[in-house]
Amino acid sequence: MKFVVDYLEALKDTLAGLDPHSIWKAVGWLKEARDSGRTVFICGNGGSASIASHLAVDFVKGASYGRPSRFKVISLADNLATLTAYANDVNYECVFVEPLRNFAQKGDLLLAISGSGESPNVLKAVEYANSIGCRTIGMTRADGGRLKDLVALHLGVPGRHMGRLEDGFMIIGHILTYAFMEGAAG
Repeated sequence: MKFVVDYLEALKDTLAGLDPHSIWKAVGWLKEARDSGRTVFICGNGGSASIASHLAVDFVKGASYGRPSRFKVISLADNLATLTAYANDVNYECVFVEPLRNFAQKGDLLLAISGSGESPNVLKAVEYANSIGCRTIGMTRADGGRLKDLVALHLGVPGRHMGRLEDGFMIIGHILTYAFMEGAAG
């Protein structure tokens, strides 16, 4: 029982450290991307890949179905065949940047998720997105690793406990998607 209470207390502290202004700015960028027909790409490894997939579903279905304005969102972690082809035949560092080279255009948006902020494949994707004029948002720990300095907008989650970092990423992601589902963002 003590473990559960302690985890929940620590999670409250984690959530209290989120920056609502930065999250709302991200909502605005997502609205601009949707309204101008831009594509939103999301990437991450491991649990962050699962979060990327989850958010893509929430945008493509939840924030789009039955609505006049619809999101174009692609999780770069979702095409397992493409991801493993690049990982096997080239290297794992290119698994996100190479599909971006096929699809991303100036004005699109990349949401990069990395608990450490040091994932080479995520960093390469952000560097490329920046180089072609995409907007970049990073979700990572508050001190951010290298990702924090590469993205145009950093959504930091306090602490280093991976479970609570991922809890924070999911909550930020749900704020981003439910802002549209519940009409707060239009």
